[in-house]
Amino acid sequence: MKKQFVLDTNVLLHNSTSLFDFEDNDVILPIEVIEELDRFKRDADEKGRNARQIIRALDELRTNGSLGDGVTLENGGRLQVLVQNTSNEKLEGLATNVMDNLILRAAYFLSRNGDKKVIFVSKDINARIKADAIGLAVMDYEKQNVNFDEIYTGRRSLSVSAGAIDNFYAAGSMSLPDNMELYPNEFVIMENETNPKHTAIGKYLTATRQIVPLFHQKVQPKGIKARNMEQLFAMELLLCDEIRLVTLMGAAGTGKTLLALATGIKKVIEERAYTKLLVSRPIIPFGRDIGYLPGDKEDKLRNWMQPIYDNLRLLTGPNGEDVEGKVDHLMQSRGGRTIEIEALTYIRGRSIPKQYMIVDEAQNLTPHEVKTIISWAGEGTKVILAGDPYQIDSPYLDASSNGLSYVVERMKGQNIFGHITLTKSERSELASLAANIL
Repeated sequence: MKKQFVLDTNVLLHNSTSLFDFEDNDVILPIEVIEELDRFKRDADEKGRNARQIIRALDELRTNGSLGDGVTLENGGRLQVLVQNTSNEKLEGLATNVMDNLILRAAYFLSRNGDKKVIFVSKDINARIKADAIGLAVMDYEKQNVNFDEIYTGRRSLSVSAGAIDNFYAAGSMSLPDNMELYPNEFVIMENETNPKHTAIGKYLTATRQIVPLFHQKVQPKGIKARNMEQLFAMELLLCDEIRLVTLMGAAGTGKTLLALATGIKKVIEERAYTKLLVSRPIIPFGRDIGYLPGDKEDKLRNWMQPIYDNLRLLTGPNGEDVEGKVDHLMQSRGGRTIEIEALTYIRGRSIPKQYMIVDEAQNLTPHEVKTIISWAGEGTKVILAGDPYQIDSPYLDASSNGLSYVVERMKGQNIFGHITLTKSERSELASLAANIL
């Protein structure tokens, strides 16, 4: 039996193709959703872009008939813009001056005046709670969700004999066991089955189906030495030029941004493997937004990008030196900006060739936004996405639906992709304690 899916506005703002993701069922848009799309269409961010795309798609569908009566979609489904949504039953708990409540009333009207099962779809947890409270079937929009509890970590352990470890060190490689499958660039921790302290680490190469030692195990970019095995794995991915996309996932203090910046400076300034280090992050406030900031674009961005500057200061010298001067020199050297720090908003539409591109706080991006960012990469560019899925500031994303988690799961079988999840905080004893128990 066909169903009727009533879509909340945030579903359309999250994914501009969501109209067509419900197979041959009915997709219902309350007229209030159209009103909200009109409000968002002027925005310059991803929501504004999605609003404009949805509006254009609806305008094109008008050529197939009246949206009020319903039009047939290519997948066999049916789209209708619902105007009449007044229910005779009172819903006194839902104030009529709240747009979300009017959308819920429309779904409630359908459920009481039709013969099809009505399902309310929303990315807003509070809206789903209210829908459930008034007796509606509810669901999250989950097309691009992943199972975060089983997400790819980028490493695994392998129990082997003591002789196998000795042979690995002697030969410089080990063939993959026939009964085992690994992803490209996945790290392997080989443990002696009789002595767990006797170990070896390696990386899997699909071309030869062999586990080989790390190529950059002794490299210390800008004097930064890996403090644990996970950081060692991260540096290996960041320093290998043939790996074009790297994702680093971990809690605060695990070293994601610092390692990415240190290796980026080494690659751009010391090795000159790339022409520029481009660092960016989404502009999403933590807590209450402080509003207007004075100054030009550089002054405004410095407030948002302060964590990047803090890491650059740490990398450019000890206390007492002209650290600010060194940072400024890095950002103005070689006849242009060796390091460019930019908000994602200002990078849209650019083609970025032969650059080392770091996107920090990537957990606050949608799957579509991450796809767009990766598509900016020109020939020879390396992209690093770093973030913590447990620290998401967007109200419509979670650990399973954010762009960083989505990329990890979708790209894990590609030869030019590498990932590592960092779990141990190295910032300070206090930071580690907070990450573990708070």
